[in-house]
Amino acid sequence: MRYYEATSMIAASPEAVWAVLSDGASWAAWDSGVDAVDGRIAAGESIKIRTQAASGRSFPVTVTTFDPPVELRLCGGMPLGLFRGERTYQLSPDASGRTTFHMREEYTGPLVGLIWRSMPDLAPSFEKFAQGLKQRVESGG
Repeated sequence: MRYYEATSMIAASPEAVWAVLSDGASWAAWDSGVDAVDGRIAAGESIKIRTQAASGRSFPVTVTTFDPPVELRLCGGMPLGLFRGERTYQLSPDASGRTTFHMREEYTGPLVGLIWRSMPDLAPSFEKFAQGLKQRVESGG
């Protein structure tokens, strides 16, 4: 298994963070790595995410967990489980009213080693997403 992850501490409630996170249509406005999200982020829905890391290509994923304001999970990959990516977004409140935002994407399947070598380093885009979400929520946008 291979993975990327990022975390940020956001000065807002999980509900406020969730409102921004679950609005895929606005992601391109605050995440410099996302060109567009086509579709509605909701339980069981299929969406397509277009990113700058893979310009001109969209990634179809299914919303497999939609548990406001705690967890959002997106899954996609190749047929027969040859390669699978599962991205999890988790929100955890702390006693001071802030929210810890954590995202992690895990890659599994028999082709993960081969595909991993051809993938760009996504760590910077994960950090941009976590920081962009933080800035958007804290600015009230």
